[in-house]
This record gives sequence, structure tokens and C-alpha cells, in this order.
Amino acid sequence: MDPIYEGKAKKLYTTDDPEVLRMEYKDDATAFNAQKKAQFENKGKLNKAITLLMYQMLEEKGVPTHLVADLDEVNLLVKKVEILQVEVIVRNLAAGSFSKRMGVEVGAEFEIPIVEFSYKSDALGDPLINDDYAREMKLATPEECAFLKKQALVINEVMINFFLECGMKLVDFKIEFGKGSDGKIVLADEVSPDTCRLWDATTGEKMDKDRFREDLGGVMAGYEEVLARVSKALG
Repeated sequence: MDPIYEGKAKKLYTTDDPEVLRMEYKDDATAFNAQKKAQFENKGKLNKAITLLMYQMLEEKGVPTHLVADLDEVNLLVKKVEILQVEVIVRNLAAGSFSKRMGVEVGAEFEIPIVEFSYKSDALGDPLINDDYAREMKLATPEECAFLKKQALVINEVMINFFLECGMKLVDFKIEFGKGSDGKIVLADEVSPDTCRLWDATTGEKMDKDRFREDLGGVMAGYEEVLARVSKALG
């Protein structure tokens, strides 16, 4: 089928069903707004497998996603949605750009999770925005922004508890939402070590894309361990 979109980590293709797309996970890795690039064998396979399990778990907990069906090692079938250009970041502990921007020690725990919005624009470096920006730039209505924040916190609560069962701390994560032809907004894109900061709950070892960002080595070993723990927790 025809390719309709290629991002930094995934490709989208049409299918025989106009309401369903094929999402292919790539082996490409990028960081710092694609200033740092590499390829890792089996990265796409691992991220696809983790996302599938996470979506299935979230669906069981009442969180709607764009997942339709599993397809093969690197492909999922997903609902065709219009991706909102508002990325949502939820932070439970200080890390990454937050620590650099605010001068807060990495690992500091927040009393209440912080929710951030950013404008999905590679050209602009995904700048932080607020509800007013989203409204005036026609990215999302005030009602949609309120829904995104509420749903992100629901997802955060589910994933915090789940990852703790897996022996990992959910430090922060970035998610995207899409609007279907029925007007409903659902979780889209992926949930993986590319989009979630995950630390071993006992040792604090980083098990996510920070291993690539910070040249820690063993990038795919970290992803493999995440998949193994998630698979075990889900039986």
C-alpha cells in the first residue's frame, strides 16, 4: 500500500480500509531534535512489541487508543486519526529538559505530576506552549486541552502503577493524541522507551532512550529488558 507519512521513528501506509492505516516502526534513533542520529538493529521490533502490550493494557484499563490489531514484527494496524499538534508531557520526577531549564536536581520528585504541552514542530524544536497558545494557533480548543490534560493524568496513574509492578519508575513520558472520523480523541503514536523515561526501581539504572542520548551504551539491552519485564507482568 501507499506510504502517506514518514516520521523520525515510524512510517504510515494506507490499507484496503480507508479508516485503517499500517504503522511501521523503524530502527532509526534520534535525539536533540534529530541532531543526533543512529540506527539500532531490532529497535523497531522492540518498540512495536512494547507499544502493542502497553496499548492492550491501557485499553483494558479503559483508555481508548488507535490500536486496531497486531500485524507482524514491526507493524501495527491503527485507526486513521488526525494527530493533534499538541504533544503532552507528564513529569513525575525531574529529569531531561526540565532539570536543565529549571535548575532542578535530576530525580527530584514532584508532589503532583507536572503536565506540559508542546507544539509538535520539528522546525521550531517542539516549543513549550499553554492552553492560550493552542487556542490562538487553532491547535486545540480549550475543551480539548482540558481533556488532553485530564486523560494524560489518567494514563500516568495507570502506567506508574503498572511499571512499578515491572520494577521500574516512570520518570516522565511524552504522548500524542489523534482525532478520529467520529470526533473522538484517542491515544496515538507509541508508548515505548523512546517516549518514556524508565529507571530501575532499585538501582536507578536508565532503561530508555537516555542510554542513547547520554552515550551510556547498551541501548537495545535496555529496551529488551523493558520488553521482558512488561511481557512478564502481563503474563
